[in-house]
Amino acid sequence: MIYLQLFLTFLKIGLFCFGGGYAMLSLIQDEVVGHHGWLTMQEFSDIVAVSQMTPGPIAINTATYVGYTSSGGNILGSVMATMALIIPSVILMILVSRFIIKYKNNQTVQGIFRAIRPVVVGLIASAVLVMATPVNFVDYRSYLLFSLAFLAAYFYKVHPILLMFLGGAAGFLMY
Repeated sequence: MIYLQLFLTFLKIGLFCFGGGYAMLSLIQDEVVGHHGWLTMQEFSDIVAVSQMTPGPIAINTATYVGYTSSGGNILGSVMATMALIIPSVILMILVSRFIIKYKNNQTVQGIFRAIRPVVVGLIASAVLVMATPVNFVDYRSYLLFSLAFLAAYFYKVHPILLMFLGGAAGFLMY
């Protein structure tokens, strides 16, 4: 039964979430923490951090982890969650690719893409708000690290991988 629940949950996420992995995070969090209770908010925050550091898309890494843990450490749970998440995208890209190539210069199609952009930004902003919880921001040092990382990335163009290493070292030393 858990395998069917995993499949249907991640199929729904894959079908109705546009904008990539970060845009999917808020829906994944709502489903796996809020609706099903497969993870706690702390576990979800931890897997998002690990998913960012490991190779591959963040949503797929998260789905794989959720499938594994919620099925009691079974690989089949990982496979079900991961496949369900990517099946809609694969089918959609096969169907839409011919349409896009044929109509990419059409004003209506270009208007649709212009309208989707702000929605995707909103979904990504929602993922930021989902992660801005007391679980992740425990005291003033958390806000300080966040602010320094933001300033370093935005104004000084510090590479994100370097920021992850520096953030890990700062967290190790501070906490």
